[in-house]
Amino acid sequence: MTGISELRFVVLPAVLSVTLHAHAILASAVPAAGQVVQGPEVSIRLRFNSRIDGKRSRVLLVAPDGTTSVLPVADQSAPDSLETAANKLKTGSYTIRWQVLANDGHITRGEIPFRVK
Repeated sequence: MTGISELRFVVLPAVLSVTLHAHAILASAVPAAGQVVQGPEVSIRLRFNSRIDGKRSRVLLVAPDGTTSVLPVADQSAPDSLETAANKLKTGSYTIRWQVLANDGHITRGEIPFRVK
């Protein structure tokens, strides 16, 4: 009986570790968090640690006044990346809000603050 209890404690962390790595995690972003960029046009590229479904993912831009706009996502040039662009940006602080659907069915969300000078 004791052997079975010990086995459960050994197996459980291994299962949890596999589950935690199933989500798409942001590996890199352009612009990077906190970066100051030159406007008024800003190219945006998000790369993840796994394949994502570009057609079911989205990118939003929050302007300094709090208004939110949906940015059109281009056809994927790589299975782990999203690309878009924001135009006519004025000086100020912006936030990119992203939501991606990984090929394993998990949704991941995040934000990237940046400034336009």
